[in-house]
Amino acid sequence: MTNDEISEIIKLYARLYELHGGNPFKIKSYHAASFKIDKSAVPLAGKSEEELEQLDGIGKSLASKIYEINATGSFEELNDLLQETPEGVLQILQIKGLGPKKVQVIWKELGIESIGELLYACHENRLAQAKGFGLKTQEAVIKSIEFATANAHKFHYATVEQKAIELLTELTKLPQVAKVSFAGALRRKCEVLDELEFVVAGNHVAASIEQSNLFENLMAEEDVIRGKLHSISVKIYTCAAAEFSLKLFTTTSAPAHLQLLPPINTHTDYTSEEEIYHSISLPYIEPELREGTTEVERAKSNQLPRLIELSDLKGSLHNHSTWSDGLNTLEEMALACRSMNLEYFGICDHSKTAFYAGGLKEDQIIAQHKEIDELNKKLAPFKIFKGIESDILGDGSLDYSTEVLATFDFVVASVHSNLKMTLEKAMSRLLPAIENPYTTILGHPTGRLLLVREGYPVNHKKMIDACAANGVVLELNAHPYRLDLDWRWIDYALNKGVKISINPDAHNTDGFHDMHYGICVARKGFLTKEMCFNAMNLEEISAYFAQRKARI
Repeated sequence: MTNDEISEIIKLYARLYELHGGNPFKIKSYHAASFKIDKSAVPLAGKSEEELEQLDGIGKSLASKIYEINATGSFEELNDLLQETPEGVLQILQIKGLGPKKVQVIWKELGIESIGELLYACHENRLAQAKGFGLKTQEAVIKSIEFATANAHKFHYATVEQKAIELLTELTKLPQVAKVSFAGALRRKCEVLDELEFVVAGNHVAASIEQSNLFENLMAEEDVIRGKLHSISVKIYTCAAAEFSLKLFTTTSAPAHLQLLPPINTHTDYTSEEEIYHSISLPYIEPELREGTTEVERAKSNQLPRLIELSDLKGSLHNHSTWSDGLNTLEEMALACRSMNLEYFGICDHSKTAFYAGGLKEDQIIAQHKEIDELNKKLAPFKIFKGIESDILGDGSLDYSTEVLATFDFVVASVHSNLKMTLEKAMSRLLPAIENPYTTILGHPTGRLLLVREGYPVNHKKMIDACAANGVVLELNAHPYRLDLDWRWIDYALNKGVKISINPDAHNTDGFHDMHYGICVARKGFLTKEMCFNAMNLEEISAYFAQRKARI
């Protein structure tokens, strides 16, 4: 088990214990333990109780629970609370904005034990009248339920990618199978998926798949087999080997893409997808682009760009270390970045307003910059750039003086607090931040978390136009839960001359690999190497930072 998984189990216990009216001191201590475990750089899996007891902040009682979690996936006291809590109440506890105390009122005082009952109570204004709630909370609950319902049975691409690769390998091994490929939204690398789609070609492949025991709840229709894999829906299109390319083409492309194309002869056995496009006088269109936007129009006029690739990236900007809320030291992060054959690393620990994330005060910035200078001598020619993720305050200002901001090589300006804003309020914060001469990059521009929360409302055109006018780079935050800026706005940004920085927002050394997911969606937005900020080499980006500072 990962520390993150152990932390979530401890947090669930703390929340359930509070729901059942437990001791406030104990509740607080378990929440603190959950936070500490999540931030710990020491893996807790595989350790004995005695070893766990020796770790900072973990006493005998918690050590035994962690040991039990590692062995069974849970622990006795948690299992007891789960037994005493109706399934529907557990689901209510997951609704954003409802803590254990409010859920206790909903369950014990209003007698509500399911999300359906809660939604009905909201529509009857019963929740608004309950103690500690009100109309605003009721409206927020309705929105949260509707959002959760709309996103039920959906998964982040990053969550299912490895399972899809493993399944592809297993399908390839089956008897009679000649060819296998991803299809549908999976092959188009969409950021959120509701099923995994494959094309499997060969003689009698349907029978091979049905006998393989790879899936649960198997259902076979004509040329389509459906099943479940670890609660994920799987859809497999079967065909003869000669029909593989055509089947792959039709099942990969979004319906909107197919509608934009001239008629295709479906009675021909094509040898490749390239041949299919050639048959309608078009160049090959990459799977990621087949969404039905402007890709066909561009193909007709021979204006499809060479899309960016992971190997085009020369550095990683917007990363965190133990100076704020990262798990690895500055040197460990830099070395991990260098080991990926990158030329530079930008450190952007949190600024002082983000006190909850260990944001840096002015004296800490001086100390960090001293460490960076020492590491740059040690690691040359690899370069660490001095950056900061500066909070955008309520009035649109950044949370350091101009004298402090001037000490950084670059600044990522981001909104982290008071995310529940009107469009007017959001733009009144974003536009002044973009106009601030010290802002180099606008970080995760809408604050969204895919399948968790919608971003604050943004006028994308005004925001991007402001970036163009002020020479500000837009971040494509590559964390698979963010992928923000949304790829659908990348093309507009490129047309305005705004560069995109694919930033992992890495909080540990593994986080650098999230740049892969940034590349996946950047390609969907027609991003090229030339318009990617961190595809600039060390010499180019050093000159860019120096020139921008000189202009200020």
